[in-house]
Formats: sequence, structure tokens, C-alpha cells
Amino acid sequence: MTYLRRIERFVIVALFLGMVALFFANVVIREVFPAYASQMAWSEEAVRRANTVMVFLSLGLTLEAGRHIAVDTFRDRLPSALRMPLLKLIDITGLVFSLYMSWLAWGLSMFVLGTGQRSPTLGVEIGWLYLAPMVGFLLLAMRYALSLTGRLDRFTRTDEVA
Repeated sequence: MTYLRRIERFVIVALFLGMVALFFANVVIREVFPAYASQMAWSEEAVRRANTVMVFLSLGLTLEAGRHIAVDTFRDRLPSALRMPLLKLIDITGLVFSLYMSWLAWGLSMFVLGTGQRSPTLGVEIGWLYLAPMVGFLLLAMRYALSLTGRLDRFTRTDEVA
């Protein structure tokens, strides 16, 4: 898990820094060298696509760190005898939902790849972008499965981000 976390963080940070650099370069070229602005038209779409990929790739890390939105007041006040089955039910529901969403994203990706649809400015097949939700939801499903089996304690609050 340590290596997977490092890889996820590296990819997410690299995407974010690439987005910042690309957007900054786009603004500078538009302001300083407006004649070349049309040659950077692809950068805006690339930043949007990278943002989408970054969001989906961060799903698993976010769950593991306990940063997903949750209403936990009721859950935390339950006695242990009721709380533990509820936590398992939450993990099972999350696991099933994540696997289902990943399966849907796979099907959608294969469908769009079959159409040959391409990005207007990047020239990349759009179907490849639909693999990001599939990978993101698989990473999320893995975290739910680890939590379900007790190998990950995502319900205990800590101030330290994993």
C-alpha cells in the first residue's frame, strides 16, 4: 500500500503542477505574445482533461484519509454493538457501488473508443479519458475492501493525512 500511495500522490501532484505550468504559460503567451495564442489553444482543454483525471485518481486517497463528505454525528453516537455492523454495511455498500461505477466506466470507455471520437484540440481519442473514472473507482473499491477486512481503519479520526 505504501508504494501505491506514493505512486498515486506522485501522479496527482505531477498532474496538478503540469496544469499550473500549462495554464500559466497559456496566460503569458496570450498577454505577451498574442500572435502565438492560437498555437496554445490546446492547453485549455489539456488542463480541463488533466483536472478530471486528477479528481478521479484521488478518490481512493481521499477515502483513506477520511476526507470524503460524510454525516458522522449519528454514526459516532451509536453504541459499539450497533456501530460496527453499520460500518461494515457502509463499506459493503461503498465497495459494491465503486465496482459498479468502475464497470460502467469501462463499458462507456469501450463504447466511446469504438466510435473513434477525438478531442478537437488535443487529437486524443476521448475514450481514453473515460478510463480515469474506471481506475479511480477501482482504487476506491480497493480502499473499501481493505476497510471491510479490517486492514484499513478509515473511521478513526486523525489529524495526520495518510
